[in-house]
Amino acid sequence: MVAIQRHRGLAEDVYGAIFNKLMSLDIAPGGRITVDGLVRELEVSHTPIREALGRLEGEGLVVKTHLVGYSAAPQITRRHFEELYELRLLLEPDAAARAARQAGQAQVGRLRETADRMRKLDSQKGRRQNYSGFARLDADFHDQIMAVAGNALVRDTLSHLHTHFHIFRLMFHARVTEEALDEHDSLLAALGTGDGEGAALAMRRHIERSRERLLMAFGS
Repeated sequence: MVAIQRHRGLAEDVYGAIFNKLMSLDIAPGGRITVDGLVRELEVSHTPIREALGRLEGEGLVVKTHLVGYSAAPQITRRHFEELYELRLLLEPDAAARAARQAGQAQVGRLRETADRMRKLDSQKGRRQNYSGFARLDADFHDQIMAVAGNALVRDTLSHLHTHFHIFRLMFHARVTEEALDEHDSLLAALGTGDGEGAALAMRRHIERSRERLLMAFGS
């Protein structure tokens, strides 16, 4: 990895570099993370490394064990996976319907911009390197819909689970991103026309198909 350049955005850059390594599975689930090793690799001091690891711990991607140190979080279990998708199906379709009825042009425009950025990342070479960026934009896309829907409790509940980071760590496969983009387009079409029923259906289909795609990670 190229050394991180020293500037005011150092902390964010260090966080991004480690995040990318976790999402691309360059650091394997459960794998040991040594602060000294990252210091040498990124050519930065211990402070931004520890800050980044603390932030990643809060997102559930890193585990800190007393007297042992840091490690990458293990992959989610099949049971946890099923429970996440069950919760999403309970909350997100209804929220999408609410968002469709309440979204203004500016809000839909921002969603379209996010979707366009995801499509641009998906089309570039070095797909594994772009995978972490796609995962973060996917999380942002869904969070924007929850924000427009207006239920802060639902939004916070889904945000704190960091669902998108965990499911994208399950596997790297072109189908995961390509099909998601098409499903987002269907969702955007409904949101853009104020079609609450259509938005709910599009969100439900998107979540169900996402579940089917990622089940392959469990050998199903």
